[in-house]
Amino acid sequence: MKKSYLILENGQTFSGESPASQEGCFLGEVVFTTGMCGYYESLTDPSFAEQILVFTYPLIGNYGVADKDLWESKKIHVAGVVLSEACVNWSHHKGLISLQEWLEKENIPLLTAVDTRALTKVLRSYGTMRGAISETKDSNITFEDANEKHLVSKVSVSEKKSYRKGAKRVISVDCGMKESMMRFLSQYPIEIVRVPYNYDYTDDDYDGIFLSNGPGDPIQCKETIEILKKALLRKKPIFGVCLGSQILALAAGAKTYKLPFGHRGQNQPCMELSSGKCYITSQNHGYAVDEKSLPQDWEVSFRNLNDGSVEGVAHKTLPFYAVQFHPEASPGPTDTRWFFDKFYTCL
Repeated sequence: MKKSYLILENGQTFSGESPASQEGCFLGEVVFTTGMCGYYESLTDPSFAEQILVFTYPLIGNYGVADKDLWESKKIHVAGVVLSEACVNWSHHKGLISLQEWLEKENIPLLTAVDTRALTKVLRSYGTMRGAISETKDSNITFEDANEKHLVSKVSVSEKKSYRKGAKRVISVDCGMKESMMRFLSQYPIEIVRVPYNYDYTDDDYDGIFLSNGPGDPIQCKETIEILKKALLRKKPIFGVCLGSQILALAAGAKTYKLPFGHRGQNQPCMELSSGKCYITSQNHGYAVDEKSLPQDWEVSFRNLNDGSVEGVAHKTLPFYAVQFHPEASPGPTDTRWFFDKFYTCL
């Protein structure tokens, strides 16, 4: 290992260690997650594209890395990883290699031995900011805002694909969809047609639409939003998750905004407003729906109990609804997996 640094755009620097073979300067939006486990699911989640992920839990990697069948995509999507300690002596019957070996194999920069508590307090105080993992304290770094890019276009599937036949057909719009979402949808006797973010399905024969998670600012998804606006006119069931929730709100005429430091982890409490029930949820997002901008025929269905932000929206009379959290979990609590049952019964 060798001395390396995390340099934030505000000039603050955090020291740590990186593998000796790691060279260069690696840029990304610095965000933190409060999850105690589920690191390989998080790292392979396309929603983390071009982000440097800080793990607040002090020891990461204690159960190694499992086979690709348990990943959320075929590769790691983060721009870098920052840890307090990377476990070397991992142990688990499904583990194949260590976390550090996996990161090196995938060419993902690592910075460990960092005071992640101090770093997280900075991000909570000043908000998410751009940063760089570097082997030198270079102060002349040109930072780019990844959210100004159309990140969804980089992680969406490139072509339409159908999965088995069924009595009902669901259009699954892939904006960077986690594989666990496909696993859940596949449990039902339906045909799933997975389409790219810019595929116009409005003239296709379908019974419902599923809008997936994905990275970046939802306002960049202009094609996806315009296609969905036309689909709303058909009044068929629509279910959105995470970025899908923001895209549905934008298509309905609402607005979104950037959260100070986002919600990332598996311990976010949300309340269903109609019942007063509280659920512990798995989350990964940096944007939210502006409640005041919702049209009169839409309502807030869920609210985050930490900061009061919108966690779910629904149409008052039509079968259009979405949640900001991840009902498929993976990782995380399974409290809200019933949303998939709800979607199926609406078809």
